[in-house]
Amino acid sequence: MTGLIAKKVGMTQVFDENGNLIPVTVIRVEPNTVVSLKKAETAGYDAVVLGLGTTKASKVTKPYSGQFSEGIEPKRELKEFRDFDREVAVGDQVGIEIFESTRFLDVTAISKGKGFQGVMKRWGFHGGRASHGSKFHREPGSTGQCTTPGHSMKNTKMPGRMGRARVTVQNLRIQKIDPDLKVVMVRGSVPGNKDCTLIIRSAVKKEM
Repeated sequence: MTGLIAKKVGMTQVFDENGNLIPVTVIRVEPNTVVSLKKAETAGYDAVVLGLGTTKASKVTKPYSGQFSEGIEPKRELKEFRDFDREVAVGDQVGIEIFESTRFLDVTAISKGKGFQGVMKRWGFHGGRASHGSKFHREPGSTGQCTTPGHSMKNTKMPGRMGRARVTVQNLRIQKIDPDLKVVMVRGSVPGNKDCTLIIRSAVKKEM
């Protein structure tokens, strides 16, 4: 499995070879630095740790800076990828070229936060009648029992915090890759705000 750390630029639209208008999300993929390698003999599994973005050494703690070998600046983003398909060494740069033969991607990010929401927005409840005289509009309704035990059951859909969760969208088709601009355009939308950090991987449920 191949994967990289990337940034979300935003959405736009492109035309395919048949003239159809396709909505796409633009993902900027700067070269990732191989920070360290984990081997099964020592860590119990094989993995590659990639880093993106730099930060001042004076602003990181000693335990965090201890992950980086001599000559590698501390990275702002770190991500571990197991079963990495390519042979790499510490200090190598891995870029968008690893997806040249890939057709579908899985994208992981933190979704937009919606704050505290009611059941209609959070769970899609229909609510009651909106006509005059109705006393049931947007309320969740009864949540407990009238017999023992007299409390709400677990997993009852109720108002609460919505969004700001780790979300993975699978099987996004790669519409276009531009090596010069270091961007990949995928068909459809991906979670998260603009400029948020994305984890992009080759799709696990689709063939390359």
